[in-house]
Amino acid sequence: MRELCDGPRVKDAGHSPAPVWNVRFRDGSEQRSAEGPPRFTFCVPSRGFLRWLFATDVYSAGVAFVRGEFDVDGDLEAAIRLKGWYPGSRFRRRLFRTLARGLSIVQKTFQAKNERKREIGFHYDLSNQFYRLFLDPRLVYSCAYFRSAGMTLEQAQLAKLNHICRKLDLQPGEQFLDIGCGWGGLVEQAIVEYGADATGCTLSHAQHAYAAGRIGGGARIRECDFRDMHGRYDKIASVGMFEHVGLRRAPQYFRKMAELLAPNGLFLNHAIARAEGVDLDAASLFVGRYIFPGGQLIRLHETIRAAEECGFEVLDVENLRPHYALTCRMWGQRLLANREAALRLVSEPVYRAWRIWLAGSALNFEQGLSSIYQVLMSKRGAPRRRITRDALYRDAAGQSAEEVTVGQTSDLTPADRT
Repeated sequence: MRELCDGPRVKDAGHSPAPVWNVRFRDGSEQRSAEGPPRFTFCVPSRGFLRWLFATDVYSAGVAFVRGEFDVDGDLEAAIRLKGWYPGSRFRRRLFRTLARGLSIVQKTFQAKNERKREIGFHYDLSNQFYRLFLDPRLVYSCAYFRSAGMTLEQAQLAKLNHICRKLDLQPGEQFLDIGCGWGGLVEQAIVEYGADATGCTLSHAQHAYAAGRIGGGARIRECDFRDMHGRYDKIASVGMFEHVGLRRAPQYFRKMAELLAPNGLFLNHAIARAEGVDLDAASLFVGRYIFPGGQLIRLHETIRAAEECGFEVLDVENLRPHYALTCRMWGQRLLANREAALRLVSEPVYRAWRIWLAGSALNFEQGLSSIYQVLMSKRGAPRRRITRDALYRDAAGQSAEEVTVGQTSDLTPADRT
């Protein structure tokens, strides 16, 4: 036990020291890493298993967690952070990096439309009721926007919808398209609050059925691939969908967006990006197998390059990384609080995979291993109605909102109060 506690540590000065943690063995005995109250407890069958857990790679550890071979009581995110300080052998890290790269290339090279629909269904068609357990009442499944300290998840998601509509300068009567519209929250907001003539598309059958009923007409919500959309739109948003496109298909994606966008229109691309210098690894393989088959994160400069090569001009880039760390943490807390209800909807391995994925995602965003960007674009040289950000960062009364600072983020970590 002691030799594990004295093992390697993250060298970056910005990372916190190891927390106090506990181990509970199957025979009922316990051990603690140091004096003080533990942040979490590893529940393992034996001391030999504990040694294996710290020596193995994160993929194998994640699979063991999904299978129920061990458990974590308490702060799962802190446990994942600790495990990351013991990443396994260099050979296994190289092996999983190679496997993850190979899988990503194969999936994105040979991804037919029906295969993409199957991959989307794997993730999004679990059950609308399952997503209700941890999302806000609008079922907004993307990074929230915490404009002020103490915001609930519901308030932050509404702020995000308005943030997008304001960035797009959405006006009454404009044709608006939401690519990958999910359960229709942004489409509904664009119609009800901004008077837009809004349309959404999704490949998920469950999302389509819900969103079409929510909006009050199937004509506004289409169950189809974005590549099958036609027409011209004044404003387009793609929120949390680009991660399913990948680097090889990014040019095709942006060419289609350019085809759909009116000459003087605006396009907002909201997507997770892999940080420069962070490569595919064992964790990527785990996510590809259990959570997002076919998903691929690319880097910000690769996104911008592909967009510019298709005739887009970048007008604004905003990094929402701290917001997504808070969002994932709230989702994970809500899912844990609704464990029994979740297990009536999905199997225990699925529930456990989602728990470890949400906790790991919160940690990745907190540490900057992943980021998320909103990139606002127009066709190159198109005129703009607004040339400053003044209207974007003002509330209805015309006053700046209270901004969340780094020191206030801890106020937003408790479970959502809605």
